[in-house]
Formats: sequence, structure tokens, C-alpha cells
Amino acid sequence: MGDAFEDDEMERVVTLDEYIEEAEAEELEADLVLGGDEGKECTYENGYMKRQAIFSCLTCVPQGNAGVCTACSLSCHDGHEMVELWTKRKFRCDCGNSKFGDFTCKLTADKDLENSENSYNHNFMGSYCTCNRPYPDPEANEQVEMIQCCICEDWFHEDHLGLSSVDEIPRDEEGEPIYEDFICQKCSPPFSFLKHYPSLIMSVPNLQNAPQATDTNTNTTENGSVIDNNSPSDLKTDSNSKGKEPMNDEITKCKLGEDINAISTGSEKTGTVFLCKKWREELCKCETCIGYYAKNGVEFLIDKEDTIEEYEKTAKEKRKEKLQQQEGQEINFLNKLDHVQKIEILNGISDMKNELRSFLESSDLSKPITSDDVRSIFENLRKKKQRLI
Repeated sequence: MGDAFEDDEMERVVTLDEYIEEAEAEELEADLVLGGDEGKECTYENGYMKRQAIFSCLTCVPQGNAGVCTACSLSCHDGHEMVELWTKRKFRCDCGNSKFGDFTCKLTADKDLENSENSYNHNFMGSYCTCNRPYPDPEANEQVEMIQCCICEDWFHEDHLGLSSVDEIPRDEEGEPIYEDFICQKCSPPFSFLKHYPSLIMSVPNLQNAPQATDTNTNTTENGSVIDNNSPSDLKTDSNSKGKEPMNDEITKCKLGEDINAISTGSEKTGTVFLCKKWREELCKCETCIGYYAKNGVEFLIDKEDTIEEYEKTAKEKRKEKLQQQEGQEINFLNKLDHVQKIEILNGISDMKNELRSFLESSDLSKPITSDDVRSIFENLRKKKQRLI
């Protein structure tokens, strides 16, 4: 009898509610990455979208200088070698343009030869960080999470940020990151003006000549971030005001107090910069500063909709609408089933999980899963069911 319990790896039994909960969690994660895009229509007609999920097809464009939207990745490139790029800003779907040779987009055939405003980096080849390694890395013993530069949108390993130690990365007591964004070494020179926003910088060892909090109007938190009680973003109030209201001169007054073009030459030696929550909201929006952002191609920094937070917020709203439309359908279906039918569903779910586990254990996970692979899984399930009848 004891031998029957020697295998510590017991098969986990789940209830139907638990299965549905896990499936919903996976669907939510997918929705957050895809921005709620159901992948039914090519996004080309939407132009250079502020942010969308993008994929690179190395089967069609081995050079890695083209990207396609979610719908095209599903409809036009099924079974191809695809690189999932998460999201990219200001990007227009390339599927079927001149970079694809004779290949034509199945969803939107009439496209310009190229999308001149698209930008590409080594991510489109499946490479990341300064080490130029893929993710997941087949040669790594353990996959290490990477963080994304909010400017170039490349991904970096924490120990490849140019820091003297990963301990310089702002974290809470449990080791979780507490910064909102970071700017990599390569992108940071044009942003040397950030040293004039000491309250926004959470980690300053690499930002040359960054002001230090030495007077009575500044405080330093335990994590090293600087809080400026006389921050230029503070709004003037009069004695009769119940809250902070901007004075007329605050509308056009530059928060920096100096010409941004003079204090940010783009040639200063800088390094990785970590920025606090809501830092974009504090950036000056006077005419001169806005002109500087546009000249350097970073006007998106003062666009709230550019942030991942807003992207995911929109995705959650779309998901909520979708679930409201489907509300009650699943419950009504289950309530109509008797006990035997519910058991059959659970057995079917168990068979599916076992078949998927068997497939994954016998497959080369470095290669993409094709539609033929999926069909073979269901064919095996069908054969097993026939043998039981």
C-alpha cells in the first residue's frame, strides 16, 4: 500500500470554478498585452497608433525590420516563426508591404510600400538588452526578468544597466521595484534636464550633477527618492481659495526656470535614470519645453495615453464590456446540466490537460506551435474517446 504513495507529484484536482478562474486569469493577462484587441481586423487603417501589440515575422522578413498587428499575426502568419514584441508606440502594421516581397496581407491588401514613421530595433530579431540575447534564452540556466526603457522600448537585464550594483535599483523592503519608469544609458543624455526635477528622480548615482536635497524644504525618503516641498509644480493659491488653483502666470511659466535647450545639450555624460510614480505629470508643458520634446521625438512623454498604465486601463475597460455582454451565458449553461454531465465536462478538461502536458513534454519549446500541432492534439483526444466508447 505504501508504494502507491511514493510518488510525491500527485495530480492536482481542480473544481470547475477553479478551472474557470484560472482560465479568466490567463485571458486577462492576454487582454492586457493585446490591449483588448480581439484580433479580427488589421489595424493599418488606424494609422500610427499610440500603442499596440506588435509581432515580428522572421519567416517572411528574416531581416527583422517589419512588424505586424495582432490580427495579421493570426490570419496571415499562422505557423510562421513569430517574435512577440509586447507593445510598441507610434507603429503602423507592415503586413504585406514591400518588405514582405510577394506576400499580400489577407485583411488589408492596399497598403503603402513602407511605413516611414515606424522604428525598429534588435527586438524585431528576437534579441534584447546590451547582451543581445533572446528571451527566453535557451542557454540560460534560469530566465531572468528584464525591464523596459520608456524611451527606446528595448528590454534590459538588471545586471546590464551600467550600475555599479543592482542594489542601486529602487525597491521596497520586499525587493519589489518602486519606480514607474527607467531610462537606459543610451537614451539618457538628452534628458539631462531631469536633474532640475529632483523630486522625480528615484535613483541619482548616474545622473551627473543632480541637485541634492540639502535645505529644509526637501526631504529624502527611505528608498532614496527626493521630495521637494518647493517643487516648481506646486500651484499658487490665494487666501480665499479652498484648494490649489493655478495663477495666470503659471500657465506659461516654465517650471525649469531656464531654457531647456541650454541645460540639456544631449552630450552630457549620464547613466541609467529611475523615475518615480506619476513623473510625467510634473514635466513642464510650456511652449519652449514642448518644442524641445518634439525636436527630440519624445513628445509622447507628456501624453498620458502613451503609458502602459493607460494602455492596460483601456484593455480592462474593453474586457469589462465584453464580459458584460456575455454575462450569465456560462452560468445559465452550467445550471442546465445534471450531475453526470458536469462530471463529463470535468473529465474532458482533465483529458485535455493531460494531452497538452504530454505534448509540451515531447516538443521542442524553442520552436513555434503551429496549427498542425493543435490539430494533432485534438485528433489524439478524439481517438482516445473512441477507444472508451
